[in-house]
Amino acid sequence: MTTIFETVKDFFQMTIDDESQNPLHVGEVMSCWMYLALMDEATVYIQIALNTTSDDEVKDLLNQSMKQCDTQGKRFKEFMKKEGIHLPPTSEERPNSEPNAVPLGVKLTDNEITNGLSMKTVVAITHCAAAASQCIRNDLSVLFTHCMLEKMKFGSSLKDAMRKKGWIKVPPYYYPPGMPK
Repeated sequence: MTTIFETVKDFFQMTIDDESQNPLHVGEVMSCWMYLALMDEATVYIQIALNTTSDDEVKDLLNQSMKQCDTQGKRFKEFMKKEGIHLPPTSEERPNSEPNAVPLGVKLTDNEITNGLSMKTVVAITHCAAAASQCIRNDLSVLFTHCMLEKMKFGSSLKDAMRKKGWIKVPPYYYPPGMPK
């Protein structure tokens, strides 16, 4: 059975591997394109959310996520430009506005904001895991793995905050037929 330490050792060995740089295959290109689009669109969502919340803890989580999306987006833009990959079109950034000036019928609740952020985080983690496992080139696999680990770390702090506020949406519990109650 493989231990976590062996996995980490293999991962680090892969990062220092002296691999020849073959061209990216179409799946790797698509994964990069999709992830950058996801980061850019998440940034716009976060800007909208910052314009509607007045909760300091939610603002802090949004700012953390915004910084992470910007950092990861820059990494992918640099990588994609270096590889000659066209960047995806994105929505326009949103200007800052006063949360109390947003009409209630349009305003997202803090519960909706954090659940939306949670879903975007889950999608990013899942995309990174799938992309890293499908990459042939180690440098790109490492880039996706690094982003995935960062998102997982953020997701755990987001989950803790949501749990504390009672905002986690839990599916119905499953009780198999015949299970004692």
